[in-house]
Amino acid sequence: MTPLRLLTDPFLQLPTATSVRVVWFTEFAGLEHTVAYGNDLEYTVTATTTKLSHVREDQESSVAGQTETNPIYSHPTYRDIWRHEAEVTGLSAGLCLPYQVISTEANNQSVRSDRFMLCPTPMVGQPLKILLTSDHQLKPLTAANLQKVVETVGQVDAVFLAGDLVDIADRASEWFDSDEGNAFFPCLQGRAHYDLKRDGTTTRYRGGAIIQSAPLFPALGNHEVMGRFSMEQTLGAQFNDPIPQAVAQQRYAEVAAQVNPQNDPAVQQAWLKDHSFNTDTYEELFSLPADSPGGKKYYAVSYGDIRLISLYVTNIWRVPSLDAGARGRYRERDEDLMNPDRWGYGQHIFEPISVGSPQYEWLQAELNRPEFQQAKYKIVMFHHPPHSLGDNIVPAYTDPVQTIDYFPDGTIKAVRYEYPMEADYLIRDVVPLLEAAGVHLVLYGHSHLWNRFTSDSGMHFLETSNVGNTYGAYTFSNQKRRPIPISYEQTYKAMGDPNGLTPIMPSISPLMEQTEPQPYIASNDITVFSILETATGTVSSYRFDTRNPDSAVVKFDEFQLGR
Repeated sequence: MTPLRLLTDPFLQLPTATSVRVVWFTEFAGLEHTVAYGNDLEYTVTATTTKLSHVREDQESSVAGQTETNPIYSHPTYRDIWRHEAEVTGLSAGLCLPYQVISTEANNQSVRSDRFMLCPTPMVGQPLKILLTSDHQLKPLTAANLQKVVETVGQVDAVFLAGDLVDIADRASEWFDSDEGNAFFPCLQGRAHYDLKRDGTTTRYRGGAIIQSAPLFPALGNHEVMGRFSMEQTLGAQFNDPIPQAVAQQRYAEVAAQVNPQNDPAVQQAWLKDHSFNTDTYEELFSLPADSPGGKKYYAVSYGDIRLISLYVTNIWRVPSLDAGARGRYRERDEDLMNPDRWGYGQHIFEPISVGSPQYEWLQAELNRPEFQQAKYKIVMFHHPPHSLGDNIVPAYTDPVQTIDYFPDGTIKAVRYEYPMEADYLIRDVVPLLEAAGVHLVLYGHSHLWNRFTSDSGMHFLETSNVGNTYGAYTFSNQKRRPIPISYEQTYKAMGDPNGLTPIMPSISPLMEQTEPQPYIASNDITVFSILETATGTVSSYRFDTRNPDSAVVKFDEFQLGR
């Protein structure tokens, strides 16, 4: 008989003043799943079990020993994975208890996790250490990064993760058990086995046992969004194939009589989701507040002295190339010009955040709530950068403006997209709202580097997403230029922060480049993490050079939240 195993260790979600959710996953439905807790594990609570609806593997999955010469999956194939969630209630403020999860099969064979600690939401004034991170995406240095977090600061009290948790959201192995050894949950639970090769030396990194005892608060990134659903196209192709919901609405109107003759609203919504984009796997994996108009997609939560607002601010990433074969930010492929069904529609935004949108109106109300106004530390987290030296801040964060050029005979010559800089929703609409509300810290990612900025009012912007790879930094000192289109109406900024702030030089030990200190870290060898300590309001950033596995972790920057 094959012994049972848990697909993940348990992890913590959605704590309140008297409760916390415990979540874990198995590859069997099971007879019963419980959490035992208490000093002697004397109490038990039964979990609710659901099956994940969208997770699959395909020919590009690194799982089950699959290789090019040993194919396991020839096309997208559903993978049976069950999620178990139990709410532990009756907890006392400031008191943490041991817990363990037990999953039992129909033959009464059981499997138990190790023991971990669970706690309710911390009390106001309780000192906390919060890991600020982003863009894990199974990148080569992620396991090393999280291992060094635990080795450097010990157990943290929560994780704020600003999007791009994995690469392809519906690929199950990226969350649970990639053969590469650096899947999402193993890295955050100290169960990774990633072999990093540097300068002829191989070092195995295990990640950090973090979220078993520290709740995880994520934000949606572009890699948590899947495009048009298919059981034929690879999962990677589906990820890269979202279209705007407005376009899907137009196409639905053309086929509604055939696909939904009873005019059932549920059928219509399912069709629109399958033919535009969805965040179903992300929403099924995590327990998050669901009382906003966007449900779990954006939310607000209090945690000790912190009021955290997590927004859904991301768009599809497209290549910046202007080549004839580029389905890109600025153009459609030549071969697709006469076939709109194959258009990518530029870097279209998934959820509106402009003035008047439901998310903006909700954000405005949240910023005025007593929970936010009275919090000692006011933090807003989302994925797309408002200020950055990186690549992905260009073009402006706004809806693409489409231009179609025609030949005299009426055939399409080109389909181009521009992004009016004066209509950048983050800079025009969101940042002024955050400034006026007294936000202390804006946390984001997307460009895979570390840099930070401070506005004139003292609001801090931190991009701390170089956990495993980088897309580079573009500065006047290094003379690196972003790939931007020529002969377009918009004059996109090739270097520096396009939105006008000067990057802050690390306060302790900046990296040097040709004897000059640099206000960023953009490296494929040096990995960075940041820790907020609420006792002092200090945000400290650390770096580790994986080329020297025995080297010390270096604190290179520190600043205090405040206005």
